Amino acid sequence: MARTRFVGDAGLTARMTTVIFLLGAIFVGVIAVLIAILPQYAFFIALIGLGVVWFQWYNSDSVAMKAMRAREVSPEQAPELHAMIDRLCVLADMPKPRVGIADTELPNAFATGRSPSHSAVVVTTGILKRLTAEELEGVLAHELSHVAHRDVLVMTVASSAGIVASMLTRGAQYGAIFGGGRRDNNGVPVWLVVLLVSLITYAVSFFLLKLLSRYRELSADRAGAYLTMKPEALASALQKITGEINTIPDKDLRASQAMNAFFIAPAVKGVSLRTLTSTHPTLEQRLEQLAKIRAELDRAS
Repeated sequence: MARTRFVGDAGLTARMTTVIFLLGAIFVGVIAVLIAILPQYAFFIALIGLGVVWFQWYNSDSVAMKAMRAREVSPEQAPELHAMIDRLCVLADMPKPRVGIADTELPNAFATGRSPSHSAVVVTTGILKRLTAEELEGVLAHELSHVAHRDVLVMTVASSAGIVASMLTRGAQYGAIFGGGRRDNNGVPVWLVVLLVSLITYAVSFFLLKLLSRYRELSADRAGAYLTMKPEALASALQKITGEINTIPDKDLRASQAMNAFFIAPAVKGVSLRTLTSTHPTLEQRLEQLAKIRAELDRAS
């Protein structure tokens, strides 16, 4: 956990450690299995696997910004946004991240990066139009807490297992289509073994990441609310964002859904989020937690 003035979260630290350990073990296991059944490609398999992890770690902020077609903005280009982030970073005692804006009507925000000193916070033009200054401050405090807690890095690196699994799945399908009939010692086609291993890897990493994603959003809500001392502002922002997302055309939502795990609110509408596959807790859970924080702050004043 980063040493900032954001409240710590032992539960988040434990979950991040567990997810990284389990996915790391799965990742090593997959590489070992592939090396065992395809020894002639052992070096290339290991190299590709390590390359994916390194690329995800080193370029996480740039990749995420490109995915949303976001541009980095200077204090001269977005003075109010920079001033707000400056104040929050001083309040939290943390390095200032790069600041970006994505030109889309989708009201949302996200944080990305490999460390507090190599990170970025991005907001959309849609959210800038719709939120008040206090509401936007609550959203930015939420995003900065992701950077301070380093959970955005864990999410990015952990997704490497799913990426490798997808690559292997496509490779196995290619082998099946084009006659990959080579068999292992048990008489099972190699492409089928690769396909099964990759599907299991993807399924496990998928559910682990979703479980971590939901908890980290509640943790960021809590940390951001305690930093600003205005949980009601974040609650209002979440209600506005969720309501406005329902007005965004489906085509625009689909174009952004790959970033759902990183958004402050998922780019979906008209569905229940009470499932194992959801990236976020329900709006009701988030508002209930913020209401409890408001009551706690009132009692302490």
